[in-house]
Amino acid sequence: MKADLVWLGLDWDEGPDKGGPHAPYRQSERGEIYKEYAAKLLATGAAYPCFTTEEELEAQRAAVEATGEAAHYDGTWRDADPALVAAKVAAGDPYTVRFRVPKGSSVAINDCVRGEVRWDADATVGDFVLLRSSGVPVYNFCVAVDDALMRVTHVIRAEEHLTNTVRQGLVLEALGFPLPTYAHASLILGADRQKLSKRHGATSVAQYRQDGFLREAMVNYLASLGWNDGTEKEIYSVDEVVSAFGLERMTKAPSMFDPAKLKWVNGMHIRALSPAALELLVLPVLRAAPFLAVAEPSSAFVRLAVANAQDKMEVLTDAVHILQEVLKYPLAATVGSAEAAEMAADDLRGVAGAVVAAFDAGKLPRGDEADFEARWKAFVRDLGKATGRKGKRLFHPMRVCLTGSFSGPDVGAQLLLLAEANRQVVEGTAVPLPQRMDMLRAWAQQPTA
Repeated sequence: MKADLVWLGLDWDEGPDKGGPHAPYRQSERGEIYKEYAAKLLATGAAYPCFTTEEELEAQRAAVEATGEAAHYDGTWRDADPALVAAKVAAGDPYTVRFRVPKGSSVAINDCVRGEVRWDADATVGDFVLLRSSGVPVYNFCVAVDDALMRVTHVIRAEEHLTNTVRQGLVLEALGFPLPTYAHASLILGADRQKLSKRHGATSVAQYRQDGFLREAMVNYLASLGWNDGTEKEIYSVDEVVSAFGLERMTKAPSMFDPAKLKWVNGMHIRALSPAALELLVLPVLRAAPFLAVAEPSSAFVRLAVANAQDKMEVLTDAVHILQEVLKYPLAATVGSAEAAEMAADDLRGVAGAVVAAFDAGKLPRGDEADFEARWKAFVRDLGKATGRKGKRLFHPMRVCLTGSFSGPDVGAQLLLLAEANRQVVEGTAVPLPQRMDMLRAWAQQPTA
């Protein structure tokens, strides 16, 4: 979890790995501190030893639940004879330490999200355990003591913890500490409007990282769940989120986690990156690609892979899938589809013949020339003249002839990548340009039906 926070850029000033004035920071190392404050509560009468066994408690719970009421401890040892209590303690009888909830007491907070919230403490929780008979402190007691001693000013947590505020508030008041400011954030729900869980595909932050999500996009999207800055803006840099965020803009209503929206946000962040920055992020993804024939892809290959993929990527791992599609040459499936009918009727075979002729004449650049850009522009210009075409009538059939697809990255960029890929990928992964032209020639020479 700490590694996830570090990746997200959510750093902390003090803690287990950094130290600080309020160490130790692990609750497992603060046992003596909790015992000390439990002893203070016992000394002031705010807590008392309870010798009720677990079996007796279970019987009490069953009896109360049978009446339809909420089960609370019945207070057997709350006002027990001090002499009897002292004798049992001296005899070594096991006991828990219970907090003595004052009769008629209440706890009130001005929550940053939910406004004023007030509880009848006696009716809500009854006398509750601080230390188990084993001496192990319970969660709410630990949290209250830690908040006080570590001088926590703001507690921001899920609305599920709202009712925990009752026990924590009572403990803090009894110890003479002020309550921190609370903000109870609304739950995040799945598409079925139930609490987000593993059945919705919810996973760890580390898994999102492995799946190709950017930290900036995760911070952007997660911040937007239950918060907005009052505008229609959806894409924020981390600095913009930090600058705009405020507890007063958090909403009471639960938020829906939309994986498709998260992908869209991630794609927007990917497209906003400089090519150089994206290359560094895509490099480890390409290294893991099964079709790569080299342990370390060339910088030229990575640069061209990013140039071909960036505009269509939603997650970093998309680079691999987009690259695989670019290296294929699905000509037969494309020209045989219903979508190609209009293009075929407009003499697609004639354009194919002109492309093959240019290749045979050495006028179609292969992608490995130093003056590729100039040669590519000349080829496109000459192909237009040879076929009497321009605009979409030229570029669409030319794309089909050279890439075998109706759509995709810039055709010239694909040829550059194809030339570099021949030295980078496993044999059979890419269909090189000469092989493409042989396939195109064979199709162009087929008799028209």
